[in-house]
Amino acid sequence: MKIVWIAIATLVLAVGIVLVIGLLLPTAHVATRSAVYAAPPERLYSLIDGPQVWRHDVVQSHTVPDRDGRDLWLETTRDGRTITYALEQRVPPQAIVRRIATPNLPFGGAWTFSLQPEGPRTRVRITENGEVYNPVFRFAARFVIGYYSTLDSYLRALGRETGESVQPGD
Repeated sequence: MKIVWIAIATLVLAVGIVLVIGLLLPTAHVATRSAVYAAPPERLYSLIDGPQVWRHDVVQSHTVPDRDGRDLWLETTRDGRTITYALEQRVPPQAIVRRIATPNLPFGGAWTFSLQPEGPRTRVRITENGEVYNPVFRFAARFVIGYYSTLDSYLRALGRETGESVQPGD
């Protein structure tokens, strides 16, 4: 019985430590990653601005009506999560800014996509201005998942769609 109490106390202590560290971490963060592609900015821009079904984690992507006149995209991922994104800025073929518009998620924020020609190639840079509201999820985002993993995954998927293997970096 003593072992059970020790195990329970250890578990409670571990959860408490995660919670305290999560509470001490800032809610907001900024993360930036980029990759270079052989494709022209117009091709990459059309992929970023269009339906996201070319990404392996997205099973459905389409526009939805909005009573405030914003351009909204609804994405459903393979794990069944549905997130709505609002278009905040569109500068073809140079930049796109999208913000999470789904309320009550444990996270939020915006992604800014910047497309910069570099000779015959194009650099795509994504800057995430993110917020993680739940302290446990904030701990996981900072120490387990990392702020860069979703950005890297997106940039690699864009490379697969253009027939390239890219290595995201700063």
